[in-house]
Amino acid sequence: MYKATRDYAKQQDKLDELSTYRKQFHIPKDKHGNELIYLTGNSLGLQPKSTKSYIDQELEDWANLGVEGHTEAKNPWLAYHEFLTESMAKVVGAKPIEVIVMNTLTANLHFMMVSFYKPTKTRYKILIESDAFPSDKYAVESQLRHHGFDDKDGLILWKPRDGEELLRDKDLETILKEHGDNIALIMIGGVNYYTGQYFDLKKITDLGHQHGCTVGFDCAHGAGNVELNLHDSGADFAVWCTYKYLNSGPGSLAGCFVHERHAHNKNLNRFTGWWSHNKQTRFNMRHEFDVLPGAEGWQLSNPPILSMAAIKASLDMFHDVGIKKLTKKSKALTGYFEFLLKELGEGMIKIITPEHPEERGCQLSIQVLNADKTLHHKLTEAGIISDWREPDVIRCAPVPLYNSFQDVYNMVEKLKSILND
Repeated sequence: MYKATRDYAKQQDKLDELSTYRKQFHIPKDKHGNELIYLTGNSLGLQPKSTKSYIDQELEDWANLGVEGHTEAKNPWLAYHEFLTESMAKVVGAKPIEVIVMNTLTANLHFMMVSFYKPTKTRYKILIESDAFPSDKYAVESQLRHHGFDDKDGLILWKPRDGEELLRDKDLETILKEHGDNIALIMIGGVNYYTGQYFDLKKITDLGHQHGCTVGFDCAHGAGNVELNLHDSGADFAVWCTYKYLNSGPGSLAGCFVHERHAHNKNLNRFTGWWSHNKQTRFNMRHEFDVLPGAEGWQLSNPPILSMAAIKASLDMFHDVGIKKLTKKSKALTGYFEFLLKELGEGMIKIITPEHPEERGCQLSIQVLNADKTLHHKLTEAGIISDWREPDVIRCAPVPLYNSFQDVYNMVEKLKSILND
């Protein structure tokens, strides 16, 4: 059983088989040189100390080799994206043929909708969760308008019940029974950014397919956080960023998943560019377009090497640890965090993230009685880097690669002190 003591937290850190990885990250410090309690890996992951050497290698090869670096660099640039594929596939639970790192998140979402949103006069609507990340909502609304539909009439929202924060599968079933024949695409955030609720991707996919809908997921808050098992989910596509739990740096490249059943469908509509063309004839320049099989066939441009080097630094670490060990620690660390918050008093703290460990990742979304954003400012002044989301939620994500049991213990102690002032 958990114990609300500093000694217990220290003991758990000593027993933690992943505790040494914390030393492999740069932990932000205050002006006095003290490490901050960083709980916002769900917004921007910390920098691995190895990132600089990975980027420096490419800078060195560029300096010494110039254009020859495409073939002669230590990690030849022409095929650089391939160095990421296997590790990324393991992170998201996919086959290598189903995964590609390219572009950025919302751009990838649009590229996927070019292929998988195929509206007709009667089946054109898009279903998303009512509190989807704004960028997802803006993207699907613009797709509706692009195809000549009204973006309000064409959008169906999966909403929580009155007085609740979380979404229920039963309500999704009801929506599909009533509107399934009119829905062309279901596009859900795999882990909701606000509540931290992790949806049953396979259940949603099966429901959608039963009603003839295409199904995709935005896994920005899931990749590197939970076991997504994208292949087994049967989803048609998924997209995610790499700068949150995957620690690749601000605004870095994103990932795409396209299920292998679509891998060899050359007739599937898509936007194309020379990097989605047959590798054997790509540089002959005068061949008609011949699309690559699998997710690689959705690429457009040659890969930005410096950004990919940062991703490689992080993915090499993920490859060493494995997603199963990460999620095991995550459940213990988040469970301890939840226990400590509840010790402050049920009337004072409300956690809107699901209690069941299988229905969440490491993020806990906290509401504090009668609090406003000044509480978040006080936490920041106390050395706690968390995330405020309107109207009244503080999001905290104890990331298993670099957060400790002492981090969450110290955070709750500081929160308690602020509340008692």
